[in-house]
Amino acid sequence: MPRHQHILAWLNDVAGDLHATRQDIHAHPELGFEENRTSALVARSLEEWGYEVHTGIGKTGVVGVLRNGSSTRRLGLRADMDALPIIENTGVAYSSRHEGCMHACGHDGHTAMLLGAARYLAATRQFDGILTLIFQPAEEGQGGAEAMLADGLLERFPCDALFGMHNMPGLPAGHLGFREGPMMASQDLLTVTLEGVGGHGSMPHLAVDPLVAAASVVMALQTVVARNIDAQQAAVVTVGALQAGEAANVIPQQAILRLSLRALNAEVRVQTLDRVRSIIESQAESFGCTSTIEHRPAYPVLVNHAAETEFARQVGVELVGADAVDGNTAKLMGSEDFAWMLQRCPGAYLFIGNGVAQPMVHNPAYDFNDDILLTGAAYWGALTESWLEPA
Repeated sequence: MPRHQHILAWLNDVAGDLHATRQDIHAHPELGFEENRTSALVARSLEEWGYEVHTGIGKTGVVGVLRNGSSTRRLGLRADMDALPIIENTGVAYSSRHEGCMHACGHDGHTAMLLGAARYLAATRQFDGILTLIFQPAEEGQGGAEAMLADGLLERFPCDALFGMHNMPGLPAGHLGFREGPMMASQDLLTVTLEGVGGHGSMPHLAVDPLVAAASVVMALQTVVARNIDAQQAAVVTVGALQAGEAANVIPQQAILRLSLRALNAEVRVQTLDRVRSIIESQAESFGCTSTIEHRPAYPVLVNHAAETEFARQVGVELVGADAVDGNTAKLMGSEDFAWMLQRCPGAYLFIGNGVAQPMVHNPAYDFNDDILLTGAAYWGALTESWLEPA
């Protein structure tokens, strides 16, 4: 039997349970830092299987520790648990029971895959060392990874390496994607307030119109990537919101813009941020407005470590075959807060295909593909047995 196929065979016997768990989590989605039911389900399962369980890390995060043998080698595996504020439109029998909240990014599947691996590893214990399973809250822009780290995650549960996995629509179901170095973009969030002088719409000469200034800012920002960033680098500047005024005959007092900036290189990130600030301030001043910029650095660039990425890739080849593994998968301009963990500990992040014809994540019609649950769980099992292989 090819290496690791025994894991798939074992998991196949509990496939029904794994599917039921995923669909149960899907039906009861919870937003970031509100994952109380999901955390309780995770903790209860881990305790039943013999893990040392720690709850309340990063508010609603859960950590399960399983020790086997005498080795002091330490491996960490992470899954995210939170849902999104989206109205579901999948039509599946297990659709969200919480109006306006759904698992539109597949974190229900990520949690179920890691639970499947947890069950297998506890039952078979074919590893030598310390396994730490990290179930993280609030990945969707709320800083769940930072919260767990601030609660002493890696001091309390040290790891020699950390790994995370995300489903990827557009990639064939069950295929695995790896990439050394920068893989996902940084994200900086800006809230910009342009303050003018409000007035009557018929007498603009007696006012200072922040809406006109805001419109000019939006257009000027389109030059940042096109004319300031090296064409061989990647950056994105998005103005996602412009809010000003309520009446057709009133010049508003202020305008508010909300921006997200992304880059795949730390220097490009700084360059983009500096140029955006400069344009906002100069444009506002040219229209007679004052500007205030509130900056929240949401995510750093996600950078996969070379040795850990290659190790993870080889495990993938051994599990699903070379034809189903891409060792140079495309970079993404999306962001991922596992990047904070990889800044503190060596490791790697990988993609598992959710299917070529599947809707993209964050879409009301998206649903995690249950056909990849066994592959994802088996991958975590294979990675654990390989990293913590008995001497």
